[in-house]
Amino acid sequence: MISLGRDDEKREGLTGDARTAELSHRLDVVRRRIEAAVAAAGRNDPPRLIVVTKFHPADDVRRLAALGVTDVGENRDQEAAAKSAGLPDVDVRWHFIGQLQSNKAKSVAKYAASVQSIDRLQVVDALAKAVAREQHATGRSHLDCFIQVGLNDDAGAHRGGANPSDVGVLAERIESASGLNLSGLMAVAPLGADPEAAFEKLAGISEALRATHPAATAISAGMSQDLEAAVKFGATHLRIGSDILGSRPAVG
Repeated sequence: MISLGRDDEKREGLTGDARTAELSHRLDVVRRRIEAAVAAAGRNDPPRLIVVTKFHPADDVRRLAALGVTDVGENRDQEAAAKSAGLPDVDVRWHFIGQLQSNKAKSVAKYAASVQSIDRLQVVDALAKAVAREQHATGRSHLDCFIQVGLNDDAGAHRGGANPSDVGVLAERIESASGLNLSGLMAVAPLGADPEAAFEKLAGISEALRATHPAATAISAGMSQDLEAAVKFGATHLRIGSDILGSRPAVG
């Protein structure tokens, strides 16, 4: 008889519990929505699903990985750093998708495969320094960088992001930095706005970016409530949280 270690016993217990069954069902529903949206858009290139696990426990990340999830997103460095450090045996890519302060770049460079919320030159410079330091120390891979674009008329307000007119300058700074890859754009549909109109605008900004930076093909757009609109207008990455994980846990 093979004796299981404590970590192995915990993994076995988690994969057979009620929460795993709930996540499996929710994940299946979302995956079917994505498949239907891809078919409706006439696409043959399904977007990558990033499950946003903010405010949910690390054990949920472990459960999701067992269900085939390969990418998770976090909004806060403190939470992301703790989860990633506590799950060294879980093979997922960590994506930082929240507003990033320059003084957090050193921490983010330790775990993130991508930063999807770059909106200022100071953030680019801080990440370049942090990634260079981390590559020297650990040999980490290059960091994938997404420029977050504000889609409000007064870009930079409400849901965040750089003004579309600043995308070119940010792209040049990222592309010239050692250790950073310019992946493309990220955006959040403005509150109360038509998501199709917002993501159509984003697609136009992406097309303009690719004219000067052909490799910057990624578009991270679409959340639980508007993923179909994002898929229709070319999203390559979807950031889905509540429809998979449910309401955030109560803080006791």
